[in-house]
Amino acid sequence: MSDERPRSFEELLAEGALVPTEGWDFSWFEGRATEARPSWGYAGTLAGRLSGAGAVLDVQTGGGEVLDFALARAGRRPALTAATEGWPPNVTRATALLRPRGVVVVASPEDAPLPFADESFDLVVSRHPVRAHWDEIARVLRPGGTYFAQHVGPGSARELVEFFLGPRPAELWEARHPDRERRAAEAAGLETVDVRAERLRMEFHDIAAVVHFLRKVVWMVPDFTVGRYRPRLRALHERIEAEGAFVAHSSRHLFEMRRGARTP
Repeated sequence: MSDERPRSFEELLAEGALVPTEGWDFSWFEGRATEARPSWGYAGTLAGRLSGAGAVLDVQTGGGEVLDFALARAGRRPALTAATEGWPPNVTRATALLRPRGVVVVASPEDAPLPFADESFDLVVSRHPVRAHWDEIARVLRPGGTYFAQHVGPGSARELVEFFLGPRPAELWEARHPDRERRAAEAAGLETVDVRAERLRMEFHDIAAVVHFLRKVVWMVPDFTVGRYRPRLRALHERIEAEGAFVAHSSRHLFEMRRGARTP
């Protein structure tokens, strides 16, 4: 039997509030929170796509972890690989991680036009972009080029968000529906190759994991701070203590879109 005493609510809050949030490395959550992964295995599949590409752009790369993982496993690296990121701490992290692999990391706000010439890339990729700018993606793709990405789908972590914010309007949850995004991509001139969607179980085993998650994935509860939501955090802590892990569900969809060949 372990002699370690259970950590108090205040200790867990403090721990969750101090964990660095840069990048998309979620290893800190091990043993404290889990999320099932989509069946298509985005990062592993991406490695194969990189092997067959000549010029690649990773949009909103975060800390560069996913691209780094895929490049390390690619049988052949592209001749040119670039990545964009808008949040300065992530730009620094991604540059340090990806520069040794020959990747050019460009600081670019997520809502700004992509800082590249027309038809620069035969493969554009992204994992969990805040929003896909379809016109820009189509512009920088070469004719016959592919957009391959995993997006956050509708209603992701809805149970957790509504625990803090209360019921949200249905139309808010539908904003990321894959059918809506597909139509927007096609309106920008891209052709649909494949769209898949899955809903996946998430579990939070302590309140520190919840705090860190909401600090890291800032669009879930946009005004989140520990001080502002302390009463709800305490209520959730007591619920986890009494009932076990808090269960929510993430939503993910896979996009493969192609720019049509240039007409004569």
